[in-house]
Amino acid sequence: MPFLGPPIEKAPRAVIFDIGRVIIGVDMSRSTAALGKRDGLSHKQVLRELEADSRWPDWQEGRMTPRGWHAHLSKKLQFSYGLEEFCAIWNNVLDPEPILPDLLFERLAARCRLALLSNTDPIHVAHIEATYPFVRHFPVRVYSCRVGSTKPSPVIYHHALREVAALPDEAMFIDDLHENVLAAASLGINAFHFTSAEELLAEFARLELWNC
Repeated sequence: MPFLGPPIEKAPRAVIFDIGRVIIGVDMSRSTAALGKRDGLSHKQVLRELEADSRWPDWQEGRMTPRGWHAHLSKKLQFSYGLEEFCAIWNNVLDPEPILPDLLFERLAARCRLALLSNTDPIHVAHIEATYPFVRHFPVRVYSCRVGSTKPSPVIYHHALREVAALPDEAMFIDDLHENVLAAASLGINAFHFTSAEELLAEFARLELWNC
């Protein structure tokens, strides 16, 4: 069952979306392959390096600038890309076409308070806000690099709830990672584990928030 707990029976006051692999598809290999090219590292090897990097939390929680992250990785992975080229490579992980239709967000915005809640970095934030039209439907945008906290910490969920002025049981949260959904559910939020657009759209149709 996509909801962790009983499915909600009425339209929520607020709907809070993760971004990566929920609204925008992500393919890390498009960036990691380029970053590891000099030393002949596979994209999986580079990905493991990034995941184990002690500075990753600093990058995700806003304690490093893009220039600082570029300098750190260029030294670590021995690449010679300038900052601008590095940013283009870093953003290449994001699919150009969203997973969910823009019309969905337009419909939801007419009935609910919408928010984005994402573990992300300043380079991706700047690219997403400049490139993807769907962001205009989200007056609340909670990015880990701006609030200094990442999912699944309760801090970032409470921050999002304050921003949408909703109690936990008045909000619906959607994420593709089970640990993030579980953390939201433990706070009393109606938490939906995203596995496909079709399943989520069917849920919104059940709540009479979507009919296409």
